[in-house]
Amino acid sequence: MITRKALPRRTFLRGAGTSIALPFLDSMVPALASSAGKPPVRMAFVYVPNGMDMRNWNPSYEGPLRELPPILKPLEPYRQDITLLGNLTHNNGRALLDGPGDHGRCCASYLTGVHPRKTFADIKNGISCDQIVANRIGGATRFPSLEVGLEDARQAGDCDSGYSCAYTNNLAWRSETQPLPPVLDPRALFERLFGKGVPMSPEAKHRQAKFRRGILDYVISDTQKLQANLGPTDRRKLDEYLTSIREIERQLERAEQDNAQIDPGMEKPYGVPADFAEHFKLMTSMITVAFQADQTRVLTFLVTREGTSRAYREIGIADGHHPLTHHRNDVATMDKVARINSYHVQQFAEWVGKLKSIQEGDGSILDNSMIVYGAGLADGNRHSHEDLPTLIAGRGGNFIRGGYRRVYRRETPMSNLFLTMMDRMGVNVEDFGDSTGRLQGLDLA
Repeated sequence: MITRKALPRRTFLRGAGTSIALPFLDSMVPALASSAGKPPVRMAFVYVPNGMDMRNWNPSYEGPLRELPPILKPLEPYRQDITLLGNLTHNNGRALLDGPGDHGRCCASYLTGVHPRKTFADIKNGISCDQIVANRIGGATRFPSLEVGLEDARQAGDCDSGYSCAYTNNLAWRSETQPLPPVLDPRALFERLFGKGVPMSPEAKHRQAKFRRGILDYVISDTQKLQANLGPTDRRKLDEYLTSIREIERQLERAEQDNAQIDPGMEKPYGVPADFAEHFKLMTSMITVAFQADQTRVLTFLVTREGTSRAYREIGIADGHHPLTHHRNDVATMDKVARINSYHVQQFAEWVGKLKSIQEGDGSILDNSMIVYGAGLADGNRHSHEDLPTLIAGRGGNFIRGGYRRVYRRETPMSNLFLTMMDRMGVNVEDFGDSTGRLQGLDLA
């Protein structure tokens, strides 16, 4: 006789001002479970700015992935977990009408598939595909969607108007006139995920930092009670999950201590690491925890805002990223762009590896995710909007066949991909943006 009771999926560890959702545990699957016990599918978009050195992105072949091109080399260990897509285009990113310039258009249209433009109300765009999904399934999670990023044009001093900033700083659009700004500060994201979500003044944040105990210290009693009722596998999963949270806290503390010793001559965001790779790792570590705990199933991640002139001195490049992309076919300059592109992919590959290492159900978190990595421009020198650099990491819950390079008919709308992904999230709409149909050849059939 089977008498085992399932642990509720939305179980939390609670303490003073703290609420930590649990990861997917075996104990959450009822005995003789049906498909209701399967892990959730996530949809995420990781956007990189200023286009790509396409010489070192596109393979010279179609079909099963063999040796990856130079920019994608960091993803070699996960070759069977990625799908490369060719000839996807954002026609509405082009200069069809008056608008915010190529960098503004390519970013603002990336997830909306429509042509952003300036109106008497200042900005007008479309609703992004992530928000269409969030509006339909977001009630199942604490956060219908998460929007994160690593750089804001206003902080970099590269924003000439609020109108321009709205397009280059945002991927997610709740309505035609309402973008959803990304969270840039790791501490703010951490406290949003694990605190009560109540905004605090700078003075209150300072007091909290001065007397802060670790988040896990507040829930230790709940943790001990829960662990006593878990099997060995679930205890290991829970321990790994809580260890990840503790490590994030340590990373945040180190970043804040380092920042306290830096005087940039301007007001700096609270707790933002000076090092790009450290900032990327902190944000993706928290996204991973949010995925584990099913706090959200929809994510947009702006890996520095579009048009950025950020320098990457940590890899020996003191020139600004955006100026370098206008290389006029100078090989030495193009090679610097390729190094920046590869550096970004390196950070992404480390996150992919982390997601692949975390068991969930019969697979991993990566197996249950669809993570699009790409840009709204192809060649940054020409500002081309066709054959955009696009890959998908993960299988979307045993839906996508990884390890392939698929090249579609020229000028195939990128919106076709997003329409297909929305279907996989259980959100079926007739059309989206400038779509002409579903994208064929992704599924296992």
